[in-house]
Amino acid sequence: MAGNTIGKNFTLTSFGESHGVAIGGIVDGCPPNLKISAEDLQKDLDRRRPGSSRYTTARREDDKVEILSGVFEGRTTGTPIALLIHNTDARSQDYSDIKDNYRPSHADFVYDKKYGFRDYRGGGRASARETAIRVAAGAIAKKWLYERYKTQVRGYLSKLGDISIGKQFDWEEVNNNPFFSPDSSIIPTFEQKINQLKKDGDSIGATLTIVAENMPCGLGEPVFDRLDADIAKAMMSINAVKGVEIGKGMASSEDLGSQHRDIMTPDGFLSNNAGGILGGISNGQDIIVHIALKPTSSISQEVETINKKREKTTIKVKGRHDPCVGIRATPIAEAMLALTLMDHALRNRAQNYDLA
Repeated sequence: MAGNTIGKNFTLTSFGESHGVAIGGIVDGCPPNLKISAEDLQKDLDRRRPGSSRYTTARREDDKVEILSGVFEGRTTGTPIALLIHNTDARSQDYSDIKDNYRPSHADFVYDKKYGFRDYRGGGRASARETAIRVAAGAIAKKWLYERYKTQVRGYLSKLGDISIGKQFDWEEVNNNPFFSPDSSIIPTFEQKINQLKKDGDSIGATLTIVAENMPCGLGEPVFDRLDADIAKAMMSINAVKGVEIGKGMASSEDLGSQHRDIMTPDGFLSNNAGGILGGISNGQDIIVHIALKPTSSISQEVETINKKREKTTIKVKGRHDPCVGIRATPIAEAMLALTLMDHALRNRAQNYDLA
């Protein structure tokens, strides 16, 4: 299976399946002498881990990360960093019914058609379980970006279904509630919505916003490796993501040119409709990314489907699933943005050494 590596100068190669012994990754290209520890990575993993609240999947994984190589006496050595997270709470028996039956809106059907064989336990390689290692790797990128540029990558849930957050915005509130919401006043509404969905055996989508503050100017390449293009690719690689917007995004199509252009002054830009990227290159403003995640496809309601013989049948998915995958996706999206930014920062430093 190809396509398990992201990045050029700073790369992550991930491995493992949802119900395998472990998931892991190899981070390559990290500069030496960065202070890093398993505890630094664990902070973000704890934000993402399953079973962390009653509004997410009941699967309970400690997600304790081990650093196997690339770090000596608390500092990176410049060699590949091997990361490992053991799976400890897999219930493979929950998936015996889907061995020959395809779950709608899942990768079951296409995996069988492409590879002729698949690990059906918990979705195997297609499971969002794999994203835990991205969060661990992303924590390395976050720390490097902050230490070198004071760039801070943070995200929040901006919309649950059609329920948007209000005007009360507080970054400190994001990690004080299970929804990653910056608006504490909306939490009771979110709770009511999720509780009803759990009773109905249904799920819902979400919109997340990820922001990179204190950005250096000049990251990105102007043609095929545009920074916004690589960000979009990184975000679309996250399970359930169906849409990516940079800055004003799709709403830009409704603007007049006189409204949309970000006017420049000696004191800086007067707006940020471009989302911090011009011509595929960062302009020093905050990078603002919005992503849309579809509703969880695994729900307890019975549904029509087909089996391997293309015979019509029905299926009722068992197992433990999130009523909204967007709730736990904030640390994942932060990680993917950080990985992309660090990769481009190192590429820029290599290309423009005397300027970077």
